[in-house]
Amino acid sequence: MSVEIVTFGCRLNAFESEVIARQAESAGLTDTIVVNSCAVTNEAVAQARQSIRRLKRERPSARIVVTGCAAQTQAGMFAGMAEVDRVLGNDDKMRGEAWRAARVALDGAAKFGVEASEKIAVADIMAVREMAPHLLEGFQKGLPRVFVQVQNGCDHRCTFCIIPYGRGNSRSVPMGAVVEQVRALVERGHAEIVLTGVDLTSYGADLPGAPKLGQLTKQILRHVPELKRLRISSIDSIEVDRDLLDVIADDKRLMPHLHLSMQSGDDLILKRMKRRHSRADAIAFCAQVRRLRPDIALGADIIAGFPTETEEMFCQSQDLVEECGLTFLHVFPYSPRPGTPAARMPQVNGNEIRERARRLRATGEASLQKRLASELGHTRQVLIESASQGRTEHFIPFAITGETPGAVRALVITGNDGARLTSDGRRPA
Repeated sequence: MSVEIVTFGCRLNAFESEVIARQAESAGLTDTIVVNSCAVTNEAVAQARQSIRRLKRERPSARIVVTGCAAQTQAGMFAGMAEVDRVLGNDDKMRGEAWRAARVALDGAAKFGVEASEKIAVADIMAVREMAPHLLEGFQKGLPRVFVQVQNGCDHRCTFCIIPYGRGNSRSVPMGAVVEQVRALVERGHAEIVLTGVDLTSYGADLPGAPKLGQLTKQILRHVPELKRLRISSIDSIEVDRDLLDVIADDKRLMPHLHLSMQSGDDLILKRMKRRHSRADAIAFCAQVRRLRPDIALGADIIAGFPTETEEMFCQSQDLVEECGLTFLHVFPYSPRPGTPAARMPQVNGNEIRERARRLRATGEASLQKRLASELGHTRQVLIESASQGRTEHFIPFAITGETPGAVRALVITGNDGARLTSDGRRPA
């Protein structure tokens, strides 16, 4: 392969890596490794640096380009690494002309050498105002589930988060372009589409008429009737609009699974995070969507050990798992990001952060086991992802044997293996 992509971080990065691969190869790059980095935690940045050093040891002749959120926010640090040949900005990585310029620069550098500062091609991300749709002709060919990026950036400034400085302000893909992307992917045989973005529920605020995410989902489901399954990635519950609630209640093609950006269960910590919801808001939202769709599965991001968090405050987050009926928990041990307000607040001891994260994960695991046990005897529509695994409508993993990837099968749940649901192959009566 002339271009190898190494991806860190979120699903959006995974989608964008597909665009990068196409653009970089079209630009004529050869023997090049692109590291698409993540900046959400210090650990993510450290992992990217370690990976860069390892990749250079394994392939000394390869040229290494670093892009992504960490490259945008810490360009100088990556440019200072001897292993790195170029640092490309987070918006430029999606543009063919930037990769053509990178090829010219890399070829020139191979002949004449460059200073660290000359490696950097990072523009002002805050100046980016528009977002072009990216339809990948060969996007993950053969996979039943694919992602469609409908939004990028974030207008909010949570005190712990560096991502707006890596992604820029919120911008959206026009509804018509999204519908066309979904239609094209369905025509190519993809059974499930996942709408993704950085702050998905802010979708449309920058577009004429300011449509919201709920209106977008209605348009997709109305104009692409052949679509079997639509899923939405992480959302901010305080921004959910009436149309989206209507779709959750009324259209079974929208999968009964939501992942929520909660971050904490304590009101004072939420205020210090500069979140826009309260503990009561989170609980009320979960109760509301459960009334609309009683079998819905809910997940959430929660940070353990945010600055000033006491044991009592932490227990508020832990208790939220049961009070909201959360099945899937994504736990982040707090990591101070340079330049964010939270990094200047009184910090919790690192050992205590790790211990709280461990306890929170244990609580999440117990909740998952409870949900797995409750599925016994139910019939679920399982999207076959591979020869060994599928997922139910609720995004619960399902152990599979002898099924065709891409198909949706009605299966009776007869047990679980501790991580996945299982079936003895029995079909519903």
